[in-house]
Amino acid sequence: VQLQASGGGLVQAGGPLRLSCAASGSSLDYALIAWFRQAPGKEREGVSCIYRSGGSTYYTGSVRRRFTISRDNAKNTVFLQMNSLRPEDTAVYFCATRAVRVPVSACLNPAVYDYWGKGTLVTVSS
Repeated sequence: VQLQASGGGLVQAGGPLRLSCAASGSSLDYALIAWFRQAPGKEREGVSCIYRSGGSTYYTGSVRRRFTISRDNAKNTVFLQMNSLRPEDTAVYFCATRAVRVPVSACLNPAVYDYWGKGTLVTVSS
C-alpha cells in the first residue's frame, strides 16, 4: 500500500490547517491509520490514530481538543484537522498504517506500523 500525505504549509499561530493521507495500491484493508510528526532534532512523535472498525480515535495530550482525526473509508483517506496551531506544532507530519489492530495503548507507537508515507511540512509562525 502507498500512503501520500498532503496539506502542509505555512500558517500563523492560532490558524487552522487540514492534512490528508490518501492510501492507494493493494486492497489492504487497514485496521488503523495514525499521524506522526517529527520536529528538527527530535524523535518522531505520535499525534493521533483512528481505527477503521468503529472509528475510535486517540490523541496525544498536547493536541487534544485542537486536532481532529477523521476518515473517509470509501476514498481510503484520513484527515487531520488542526486548529489553534502553535509554533511548537511545527514539524514534518507523516501518516502510517497497519493491517492488524493493536490496543489503543500502542496506536501511537511508530514501531508497530508497517507502511509509511512521505511527510508533509507544517510550519507555524509566531
